[in-house]
Amino acid sequence: MSFVKDFRDFITRGNVLDLAVGIIIGAAFTSIVSSLVDDVLMPVIGLLLQGIDFSNLFINLKDPLNNTFVTIKDAKAAGVATLNYGLFINAVIKFLIVAFAVFMLVRNVSRFIKKPEAAPATPPAPPEDVVLLREIRDLLKK
Repeated sequence: MSFVKDFRDFITRGNVLDLAVGIIIGAAFTSIVSSLVDDVLMPVIGLLLQGIDFSNLFINLKDPLNNTFVTIKDAKAAGVATLNYGLFINAVIKFLIVAFAVFMLVRNVSRFIKKPEAAPATPPAPPEDVVLLREIRDLLKK
């Protein structure tokens, strides 16, 4: 019975619930960022770079000099090993967008978090030899 109670306490702890909400929102945010990169940004960047489609930039590892496949899908259908550097570029851009969004979120949320008030400064305890010297001084005065 203790195991069930411990597990229930663990699950209902605030940090675990916050983490679960964060993961769910993060998964939803990932699909939005993927769409932003794949459907909005990369076509514009490709157009600016003379019509390059990053999602189909790859190297045919079997025969790098004779790349007869137009798309990664065609190469995969033929069973050819490919190095998909265009998809990697897309992933890096997605990562940078997510990292920037998280940075902005943390930066703005930190403004609203109340900073703990500084405790009144208590002087540090004097070193042991100073205390001993004070006791000797007080004994000599008597």
